[in-house]
Amino acid sequence: MPVPDQPRAVLEVDPLAVELGERFRTAGYQLYLVGGAVRELLMHHESRGEFDFATDARPEETVRILQGWAEWKKLVGIRFGTVGAGKDGRNLEITTFRKEAYPVDDRHPVVTFGDTIEEDLSRRDFTVNSMAIRLPEGEFVDPFGGVKDLAAGRLDTPLDPEIAFGDDPLRMLRAARFTSSLGFAPTSRVVDAMRRMADRLEIVSAERIRDELSRLLVAPKPSTGLLLIVETGLADRFLPELPALRLQQDPVHRHKDVLRHTLVVVDNVPLLDRRPEVLRLAALLHDIGKPATREITPEGVQFHHHEVVGARMAEHRLRALRYPNEVVADVVKLGGATPRSAGTCGRPARSWTR
Repeated sequence: MPVPDQPRAVLEVDPLAVELGERFRTAGYQLYLVGGAVRELLMHHESRGEFDFATDARPEETVRILQGWAEWKKLVGIRFGTVGAGKDGRNLEITTFRKEAYPVDDRHPVVTFGDTIEEDLSRRDFTVNSMAIRLPEGEFVDPFGGVKDLAAGRLDTPLDPEIAFGDDPLRMLRAARFTSSLGFAPTSRVVDAMRRMADRLEIVSAERIRDELSRLLVAPKPSTGLLLIVETGLADRFLPELPALRLQQDPVHRHKDVLRHTLVVVDNVPLLDRRPEVLRLAALLHDIGKPATREITPEGVQFHHHEVVGARMAEHRLRALRYPNEVVADVVKLGGATPRSAGTCGRPARSWTR
């Protein structure tokens, strides 16, 4: 991973962001560029044209400031303090400083608006996402050492991990995604907290878990994140078929277990297809029928009809995760297929394209 430069006191950002900062300052409010856009700027990654901002303005004031400037506005998230907007082909989200926490047994976050950028950044998921740039001045704000963690390829939380994951348990899955997409290594305290708090994932909706799993699967190296959710017990809460594969030896390919084989297959599915999520889901689930069909015979370990059993199990799991019908149908149709480049399960591979 490229090491970001030590940031100067002032950073250059997209002129559109500076222009928006001028509007907020004229109206008497603060505006900061936050989140992934700051991280990508420091890593010299090309902008994706999506910007997240934080402000002390309340949502209704943000709407007023955008009036006559934004080309469109989206108010779906306004009750959580977020106003969406578009300008010159960029997608913008402006969110009032806030704290977000889940009550013990509630799937819905309770949002409390904050007063300072430091407080807002302290409640974010990881230090590498807890940096900000004040607009329009371009002043860099990094109260939790995010740039040091970024340079070290380290994934840590601004406050104690129990606080970060208590605010939103989905962040534990996000930690796994960042290990796959950015190559960051979670600190020991983050991993320990994931193990201790894995059961908190049960209050998160299936839809949010599904979306995070899909993002993880289309990362450059999904195996690292998938192995992390298995080792911390997170997978037991929403994808128990995956850790179950650890117990099943693969006599054909002599992998340590079928789980390791599955992770190799998923990594080797290319991202060039127009629907890589479907292909990697099929790769992830292609052997889940083996535990239920394992038999010891004079010829050795056999898994008769595991692809048929696995297809039924895959359909059940994907529907539980609220995947769209067409995704479920395509994954089930692919069944036990594996790409030739990744190896097969002792039978010819079917085509991965339809």
